[in-house]
Amino acid sequence: MSSKLPILPEATLGILGGGQLGRMFTIAARTMGYKVMVLDPDFASPAGQMADVHLQADYTDHGALKQLGAACAAVTTEFENVPAASLIELANHCRVSPGAAAVAIAQDRSHEKSWLAQNGFATAPFALVYSERDLDQGIADTGTPALLKVARFGYDGKGQARVNSIEDARAAFREFGGQPCVLEGFVKLEREVSVVLARDDAGECALFPVAENRHENGILDVSIVPARVPDTLAAQACDMARDVAGKLGYVGVMAVEFFVADGRLLVNEIAPRPHNSGHYTLDACVTDQFEQQVRALCGLPLGDTRLLSPVVMVNILGDRWQNGGPHWNALLAHPAIKLHLYGKETARPGRKMGHFNVLDADLPAALALAEHIREVL
Repeated sequence: MSSKLPILPEATLGILGGGQLGRMFTIAARTMGYKVMVLDPDFASPAGQMADVHLQADYTDHGALKQLGAACAAVTTEFENVPAASLIELANHCRVSPGAAAVAIAQDRSHEKSWLAQNGFATAPFALVYSERDLDQGIADTGTPALLKVARFGYDGKGQARVNSIEDARAAFREFGGQPCVLEGFVKLEREVSVVLARDDAGECALFPVAENRHENGILDVSIVPARVPDTLAAQACDMARDVAGKLGYVGVMAVEFFVADGRLLVNEIAPRPHNSGHYTLDACVTDQFEQQVRALCGLPLGDTRLLSPVVMVNILGDRWQNGGPHWNALLAHPAIKLHLYGKETARPGRKMGHFNVLDADLPAALALAEHIREVL
């Protein structure tokens, strides 16, 4: 059910998921004058700390969903693994963005890869794996080495294994409990880039500048903006991302991740939400991705996405807390570095605890300082 648009400040907005993306959405919404209700089962959720109301319940709890739908003018999500059925249930009470159909495609790698192929988007070679028997043909299609990834609930390097032979593939499939997987062939990777965009009800898109991303152990480490790619390639990435959003009928903020291989773009993944590689927008753009999420959700005109300064974003993982904690003084000594911490109580290796943005009119200087701080932190 679509409410009368636009939804203006003082209304209550809801979000499913209480992690750092929900926290930054909540901060943006409250800054703009909205009230926020967060649904998350974790009593210490980063978003719950910032919200007006934190409903501590499961995403399938009918009572909590009814309460959320009754209190909120509109509801969004902060991660793709929210059950589509919950979004459908909420849509009977209030505006929901993004819609369940788009989320259902993006939350399952097998659906996502099939959808991309059916809609003419180039990807790395892949095969769908539902049983061990599928692995023989899959390996023949993708070659080795390859990555075996669980179709659902894998993120930040979790739920995936590099396989160099059919024996490796069988062992990994068994380790994943025989659940549906996608086998992805390797490509000659030159770099990885992503496009974060917003799309409104009328189909208008606002695209943020292309980010160049470096990963470590399957987790985003550094984003460099603007991406160091030819203008023609950056424009092509924007066109492809816009096309993906259009064909999904998407409303809200989303990201499309690409591989650059042999000078061409291959779609890697779709994220139906704000994205880690869009965190640079918090300090370097006229409108950040979380204000844009509020605007798209509320049916407001989309904000200006201009880049005000070249910027490098660096993730801060829980590993930094292992030996006495991060050396914040080294970071805070620099006036052009912006620190964002997520309010998570427990630091674990590989867990995203925060990030920092380095702004400089000279991109190589920003990157050099970012890498220096990354080492000394």
